[in-house]
Amino acid sequence: MSDVVIQANASGSASVTLAAPAINSAATLTLPNATGNIGYSNIPAVGAKTTSYTLAAADVGKYVELGSGGSIVIPAATFAAGDAVTLFNNTTGNITITCSAVTAYLSGVNTVVTSATLATRGICTVFFNSASVAILTGNVT
Repeated sequence: MSDVVIQANASGSASVTLAAPAINSAATLTLPNATGNIGYSNIPAVGAKTTSYTLAAADVGKYVELGSGGSIVIPAATFAAGDAVTLFNNTTGNITITCSAVTAYLSGVNTVVTSATLATRGICTVFFNSASVAILTGNVT
């Protein structure tokens, strides 16, 4: 059985020490003070786009809202394996997603697509399996 030691210091932060007797070592994890956050408690927004928007590395882990006239371009050589961006179509019409020099697949389909359609009020997550391969999942055709 492991020992757990929690200590608070004067600045309000705490440290947790986990001791694992079986491997005869300890690890210390320092947590922020009580008002701090660890990770996101929601998905941060990139902001509403009403014209053509090219995804950027800064969009990873966020969502992009598409308004009237908006469209999305997925660029080449911008993302790394494991990156993901969520798209939200906040319009009454379909939105085009253009896959620019990226090999893209619709989830569950083994056919390369150069563009896809994001349905009205639909959500699509673009997951990057590598820097050059993207998988689109959600309300896309």
